[in-house]
Amino acid sequence: MIRYRARRPEDEVLRSRMIALAHDRRRFGYRRLHVLLKAEGLVQNRKKTERLYREEGLKVRRRRGRRRAIGTRAPIPVAAEPNARWSLDFVHDQLVCGRRFRVLNVVDDVTKECLGAIPDVSLSGRRVIRELDRIINQRGRPQMIVSDNGTELTSNAVLAWAQDADLQWHYIAPGKPTQNAFCEAFNGRFRDECLNETLFRDLDHARYVIGKWVRDYNHERPHSALGYLTPAAYAAALRPQRDDALEPLNSSARHPVAQSAQMSKMQPPTLDHAGR
Repeated sequence: MIRYRARRPEDEVLRSRMIALAHDRRRFGYRRLHVLLKAEGLVQNRKKTERLYREEGLKVRRRRGRRRAIGTRAPIPVAAEPNARWSLDFVHDQLVCGRRFRVLNVVDDVTKECLGAIPDVSLSGRRVIRELDRIINQRGRPQMIVSDNGTELTSNAVLAWAQDADLQWHYIAPGKPTQNAFCEAFNGRFRDECLNETLFRDLDHARYVIGKWVRDYNHERPHSALGYLTPAAYAAALRPQRDDALEPLNSSARHPVAQSAQMSKMQPPTLDHAGR
């Protein structure tokens, strides 16, 4: 009996590059590795990448997650343009000596860009204002800022600054982190791919590593929610569309992702309706 024996190429170059990328980016699965390999011109077929990925025994180790709440949630209203809405949140970690520090993350909810990741042992309300002023001077003024009810973000300094700047600052309902879902999702990636993968010697080392990761996240890392574009590339693609939409100079030119609900003037400025 005569049978055909498949003779596939060994693809040594592709295999070695895939192993190198998987070793460098240990939290990337074969889908994101395929995007990087395709950008380098080494592969075109995603199924081939998956086959070689499995043949090499590569696998992303799953970390045990918390139990998730079950139920339907309304989409959070946000306009489809950069600087429509920013989200703020803090992340905690510690140095090898045991000293704890915090990181203030500022995220653009539309483009998914990390506008700032500021690590320090102390981040007061006045420090938050200085960092926001620095980002606004570089990028522009947001239409809305969303955060939780932390003491730094509800301080008199932050409230006075938001009122003087005429900025909409919405606080999520207590115990509802899903109302700040965009920044919470970024915090999960940030902890999984950066904080959990690095031992920080001191604060200067933490600033260097975190700054390097943020640049890679904005300009190199493909984002699944953006069609595997990088946040910087997605933001660059949105700018021409925004300019074309604003040419008629009328209010109907803007198309929000979800219509915002009318809030009563007697209600506190929270997004409690968005998380239910």
